[in-house]
Amino acid sequence: MQDGPIAAIVEQHPKNVAEAAPVAGARPRSTYWPFVIPAVAVVGSVIVFPWGFTVWMSLHEWTVGGARRFSGLSNYARLASDERFIASVGHTLVYTFLAVVLPLIFGTLAALIFNARVPFRGVLRGLFVMPMMATPVAIALVWTMMFHPQLGVLNYLLSLIGIPPQSWVFNPATVIPSLVLVETWQWTPLVMLIVLGGLAAIPTEPYESAAIDGANAFQRFRYITLPMVAPFLMVAVIIRTIDALKSFDIIYAITQGGPGTASETINLYLYSVAFAYYDVGYGSAIAVVFFVLVIALSLLMLHLRQRTKWIDVQGGA
Repeated sequence: MQDGPIAAIVEQHPKNVAEAAPVAGARPRSTYWPFVIPAVAVVGSVIVFPWGFTVWMSLHEWTVGGARRFSGLSNYARLASDERFIASVGHTLVYTFLAVVLPLIFGTLAALIFNARVPFRGVLRGLFVMPMMATPVAIALVWTMMFHPQLGVLNYLLSLIGIPPQSWVFNPATVIPSLVLVETWQWTPLVMLIVLGGLAAIPTEPYESAAIDGANAFQRFRYITLPMVAPFLMVAVIIRTIDALKSFDIIYAITQGGPGTASETINLYLYSVAFAYYDVGYGSAIAVVFFVLVIALSLLMLHLRQRTKWIDVQGGA
């Protein structure tokens, strides 16, 4: 007989102790499923099912009020010869490129200015981020008035410095740069805030060492500031790329894709096909191709983000 209180308990309740003892190699019972199932159900109903249904619709010739007929990949083959769709892809890429690069440049410049010890910089930062707080439709209405060829304030300001009035969004050659101007005005503060976070994390020792070595302001920016904030810049690029790709409200409210189709992006063309022409099958094919384009660019951005090194100023990269 074993000695001690534990032996007495085993002696009195040998069956309970044997059942409670873990078996070697046995897997514990899964108790997390009640918590996971609601999340899986929500994701499946909100994301997976709509996209699966969209792919299914893209394989059919289907107009609202008409009969549905399976057509295989004919809608996708039709895209390859659709000049309006091809033009919308070009407009989307040009718009996205400009709407990423310009806020990145001006946002970085603004972050460098507001990171310096200028008077009232807290108040100035607050004023600078105000465009981000306005709703896109309100911004579009204000800028539409500003773009007016005769009554707009932009042409009035140009006349003060001797520049002739511009057509802005009423000219196919300038409509996309004009829309990018609105996008840059609204989202430059976002880039500034991201870069400011990176600048706040940079210690002062590298700058002091560079000043002792005689480095000028540009050299300090090129070899110290820029490498250290590069990961933050990549975060800004990813956010702005995804946001610019899916931009719809500002473009639609200002130009509705015009003049003609000069500012029609994939989003606007998809809207026209699905909700103006009621061609649900062809519109679904456009949505699927657009989704693949967004995923491809997102993966490219994430790959570049992974290759961007966070620099440890204490021990190197």
